[in-house]
Amino acid sequence: MRAALEELWRFTQSPDLHARWDLRFTSIEYCPRAAEAAPQQFLYTTRVGFGIAIEGQGETVGTRDDGQGGRSSALRFWSDDPKSLILEGSGYWKYISSDGGVRFLTLYDYRTRFGALGRLADRVAFRPLLGWATAWSFDRLRLWLDKGIEPSVSMQRSIVHAVARLALAFVWLYQGIVPKLLWRASGELDLLREAGLSPGWDEIALTGLGLAETVMGLLTLVSWRRGEMLLVTMCALALLSLGAGLGGARVLTAPFNPVVLNVALLGLALVGLVSGRDLPSASRCLRRPPGE
Repeated sequence: MRAALEELWRFTQSPDLHARWDLRFTSIEYCPRAAEAAPQQFLYTTRVGFGIAIEGQGETVGTRDDGQGGRSSALRFWSDDPKSLILEGSGYWKYISSDGGVRFLTLYDYRTRFGALGRLADRVAFRPLLGWATAWSFDRLRLWLDKGIEPSVSMQRSIVHAVARLALAFVWLYQGIVPKLLWRASGELDLLREAGLSPGWDEIALTGLGLAETVMGLLTLVSWRRGEMLLVTMCALALLSLGAGLGGARVLTAPFNPVVLNVALLGLALVGLVSGRDLPSASRCLRRPPGE
C-alpha cells in the first residue's frame, strides 16, 4: 500500500476506522483497560442480515517494532455466541516498510464449534468465504489510502456493478436459451423473417443467434472485471437493435419491442462500465506465500 506506516497503523488499529473498511465486522469497540500494561480487549459484531448479529471478543496480546521500520500486532479472538461458527482463534498483522509504501500481511487460524459438521461447513464454505472477505477488505483499504475512495463508496460501486453485470448476464442467457434454443418462440422467427437477413435459413439463424447470446451471457460473468466485455455488449446490442428495426413499423410500434429492450440494456451496460472503475478485488492480494 502506498501509505506511511503510521497512517496504515492508525487505519487498522483504530476500531472506528477498522470497522469501516473490514467486511468481516460491522462494529468494533475497545473495552476499558484494567491497567496500562494489560492487553487491549475489544468487542466485535458482525451483522449477517435478516436481523441476525454474531458477537465475539478479542484482545491484542502484543505489538512490537522489528527495528527495521516494520511492525507487527498479534491478537486472540473468541466467541461465546452460539450462532458463531468460530469458537476461538489467533492471528497477527505484519507491516513491512518498503520503497513507496508498506506491505501489509496477515495470518490467522481458528477452531470451530458444532463438531464434525462445523468443520465440514468451515472447509467447504466458511473458510474460503472468510479468506475472500479478508482479501477484498484489504484492497478496499488500499483504495481508501491510495486513492481516497471511501469504503462506503467502494461498497456502493461494487453493488451497482454486480447488479448491472448479473442483470445483463441473465438477459443474455435467458434470451439465448429459452426462446431460441429450448422453446422456439414464433415471435423470434417472425422477427428474423421480417428483417429479411437470412431468407431460407431462419431456423439455423435463430439457433446461431441463441448460441451467440448464450456465449455473451457467460462471458459477461467470466470477465467480471473487464470493461471491454461491456463495450462488446453495447456494440452487440446496437447491432441487434438495428436488425430488429429492419422488421418495420409492426416491430417498432409493439410494446416492449426488441429495440426498447436493447436500449434499456445499453443503459445497464453503461452503468456497469462506469461503476466498474477502481473496484476492490480480492485477486489483487496474494492469498498464499510465493511458491505454494
